[in-house]
Amino acid sequence: QVQLVESGGGLVQPGGSLRLSCAASGNIRPIFIMGWYRQAPGKQRDSVAYMTSGGIAHYADSVKGRFTISRDNAKNTVSLQMNSLKPEDTAVYYCNALHNHLHSWGQGTQVTVSS
Repeated sequence: QVQLVESGGGLVQPGGSLRLSCAASGNIRPIFIMGWYRQAPGKQRDSVAYMTSGGIAHYADSVKGRFTISRDNAKNTVSLQMNSLKPEDTAVYYCNALHNHLHSWGQGTQVTVSS
């Protein structure tokens, strides 16, 4: 499995921006899919965005046009630039890696959008 460490969460006002980053350890290059999930209190964990090692990105409808995912295969990192944040984006965000049919998860980072 892959070890994932996230950074970059915090408190931001509506309309603001945050950038999440995730670094994967392990001698696996490239990881097939890296991406982000989020889980709000009382709700299920949902996919936000992911990108394949070939650079194909997919976004949840709720974040299209506001969030941008990027990754560096050589460094095994993935980032999520979040713009125009809304209160409904408040959640714990988890980095995810899928490789050899196995999912790995980061510890999660809190994102709170509130005035």
